[in-house]
Amino acid sequence: MRRHRTAAGILLAVTALLTTGLSTATAATPAPVPTHAPSAAEQRKAATFWTAGRMRAATPLDLSLTPGALKTLKAPKPSGAPTTIAPTAFPQAGGPWTGGGAVVKTSGRVFFTFQGRTASCSGNAVTSQNASTVITAGHCVKYQGSWHTNWVFVPAYANGSAPYGQWAASKTLTTPQWEASEDINYDIGAAVVAPLNGQKLTSVTGAQGIQFNGGYNKQMYAFGFPAASPYDGTKLIYCSGNSSKDFLFSQDHSLGCNMTGGSSGGPWFTGFSEATGTGLQVSVNSFGYTFLPNRMFGPYFGNDAKALYDKAQAS
Repeated sequence: MRRHRTAAGILLAVTALLTTGLSTATAATPAPVPTHAPSAAEQRKAATFWTAGRMRAATPLDLSLTPGALKTLKAPKPSGAPTTIAPTAFPQAGGPWTGGGAVVKTSGRVFFTFQGRTASCSGNAVTSQNASTVITAGHCVKYQGSWHTNWVFVPAYANGSAPYGQWAASKTLTTPQWEASEDINYDIGAAVVAPLNGQKLTSVTGAQGIQFNGGYNKQMYAFGFPAASPYDGTKLIYCSGNSSKDFLFSQDHSLGCNMTGGSSGGPWFTGFSEATGTGLQVSVNSFGYTFLPNRMFGPYFGNDAKALYDKAQAS
């Protein structure tokens, strides 16, 4: 397998991690959740903006941080063939999910405009009071001080097609820590999507459960739509294995996985059933270290993640 420069969407050097505010502890009373609400006109635009061609051409949000400076957004062209390892393998370093089940419909690609360019991430529909909540990564809703525009969730995306529709965000949210300093430990985002054809999201796609403060060192399954080589964004890819806590610089979960840019925001599940495709979401694909290939890291869902989720589902 080719060494790729990022496991999910954010490529971090060690020295950059040292500046991300790792000393910030989870507050007993989480700070207010930052939100962005596109206007009705912006929502209408997003609903019609994403043609099949634009979705296929969207580049994975593949960012690279260096000490004191941010490199430009890379736009790798998809090339090569995806890994072809059959599912139901455990552990699994990365391959197409062909096992079916609920995860096929709850997982999807996220498309948005970032700094004038069309880009993509991944996301997942979760159980919620409003039946309209999607969980993703923080950098998949806001980056460099700007909220992304033309934001839509496409469940069960399949090579340019949207079998269950394109769901435009009526609100996007992230954690206070991500908004304040892009602290990688809190790289979590959410979206509330508007009804489509008179229906709410999870009445169409179903939903996965979500868990907070569930601890570390568990069997995990991670899903996403990586779009950088050797993947091409056309298929739902998964990894599985025994997770651990990052022993280097973050407070995140760690999992052996070779997913690339575009998989950011895809769900991590514990208690996942391959037979039904269901589990409890406890993290999202977030970042990888340059010196530790084929390893994915995802934020711990603690009190701040719960506050984000509660704000989203009550919207």
